[in-house]
Amino acid sequence: MTDLAVRPQPLGIFPLPAGYLVLPPAAAGDAALAELLRGRVPDTLPPSWRFYARACRGDTSGALAALAGDPSPEADYNCFVLSGDPALYARLRAETRGDLALLLEVAAYTLGLADQPPDPADTTAEVRACALMARAAYALEHNAPAEADLEAAIASATPVSPLLAAQLLLTLAETRLRRPGAEALAIQHYRQALGLLAGSGLEDVRAYAWLNLGMLYQERASGERAPLLEAVRCYQEALRFFSRATHPEVYALAQNNLALAYLAMPLTEASDQLRKAIAVQALREALGVFTREGHPQLWSSVRLNLANALQYLPSARPEEHLTEAIALYEEVLAARDPEVDPLGYGRVLANQGNALAHLGSFTHARPRLQEAARLFAAGGDHEAAATVREMLGAIERHVATQKEAPGV
Repeated sequence: MTDLAVRPQPLGIFPLPAGYLVLPPAAAGDAALAELLRGRVPDTLPPSWRFYARACRGDTSGALAALAGDPSPEADYNCFVLSGDPALYARLRAETRGDLALLLEVAAYTLGLADQPPDPADTTAEVRACALMARAAYALEHNAPAEADLEAAIASATPVSPLLAAQLLLTLAETRLRRPGAEALAIQHYRQALGLLAGSGLEDVRAYAWLNLGMLYQERASGERAPLLEAVRCYQEALRFFSRATHPEVYALAQNNLALAYLAMPLTEASDQLRKAIAVQALREALGVFTREGHPQLWSSVRLNLANALQYLPSARPEEHLTEAIALYEEVLAARDPEVDPLGYGRVLANQGNALAHLGSFTHARPRLQEAARLFAAGGDHEAAATVREMLGAIERHVATQKEAPGV
């Protein structure tokens, strides 16, 4: 066998091992192939392709069973992809030619049976892209530049397999981010990938791309409103797919990041006050997933974010929000060790002391602020220590004023 009879193949579209499987010739398979290339496994497939549907469902045993008795070179190759059998690999190396031989070496490299991927040679389109993708993976494993191989793979895949090109673009974006100063180019790759993924069946891939793009916008925002708004839009798109029921941890992460993006925005519009309320609700959603037992660090971080947000949330009931914030700070303090992170512990104390002062509970605010100032000074953060001392001074001035007021 020299060339694959079915082209283009849906290589690299679905998760492995399905992403390396090949389709044999089949009567009336054009419509099903078109669906597979759009990231959807149709309910009805030609009988000789039913193994593929089982593999996409994660039923490797069922896929192998469906291939049993098929003597074709494609079936032998697919059995190797599904089983990783070294003996079958050795036999197929001697028997297989052309594009299938190249894909065999790509699969063997991915499965750890070959030391390096094959040369793409004179292959074309999605087969060439698959081989170049393996070469890029090899380069990344050896800390060598991989961008040129990924760019060539994208160029080969785009005309015939846009979803393969989209996933290669996502890999290229992640690769760019390994080097400083490439954030703008990575954003461009994410946007191109999302354009190719639009309307496809790869809803999970698209959602993760939106999530990662949102985090990239947020990381480089530096408090600027425009990139923070872009981050918010990205998280909202991701949350169209991620739910608490299906992807609880990713859902909670997206909700937390959404809240932080809202809270980081400068207050320039009346709607920004509403965004703070949305941020509080998003943090509550995240805390519905992150527990102290299962996610101690995230639980503490999100609880602290919620307390900080509540302290400054515009409301007709500020006392309720301050009281809740103080309780949240207390829970965070109970879960942290001042010996491990004295400055972090001091920041929580300072925030709690500030909330107590706003509530008028100066007797409880003072010792927390004093301890925070001590921790900051001992840790060398003299600016923070000075800020806390100013808060203590403001409390003393307020108390003195109250004592001097008539009728006090």
